[in-house]
Amino acid sequence: MIKFDAAVTAHLDAVTRRDLPAYLDTVHDDVTVVLPNGKVVSGRDEVATFHKGWFDDPDWRMELTPVRSYTAGDTGVALYSVEYHDVDGSGTPYQKTYVLSLLFTRHDDRWLLVHDQNTFC
Repeated sequence: MIKFDAAVTAHLDAVTRRDLPAYLDTVHDDVTVVLPNGKVVSGRDEVATFHKGWFDDPDWRMELTPVRSYTAGDTGVALYSVEYHDVDGSGTPYQKTYVLSLLFTRHDDRWLLVHDQNTFC
């Protein structure tokens, strides 16, 4: 069985590499993502569509700082402080800081993401 910390690392590596198949390999079918603007994206297909568009954008990058990580039974939580860098539609660079909260569940001896919440500071 994959350890929780290794599963989180694989998930975040897939995001930073913009590797959609590897990302989806870490995601539960009933996943929910809450974006910083409050929009909710639910279910594997909708989350895949959102991430394909985001991963296709070459301008962004994230700097992640671990805040806390723990497991309780079949649930694992990982919190990060994120510095997000991107370029707006007119080409002007911008940066945002937010908290990333990842909730995983153990499913068939694997840790899968079920909830991803992005909250502006």
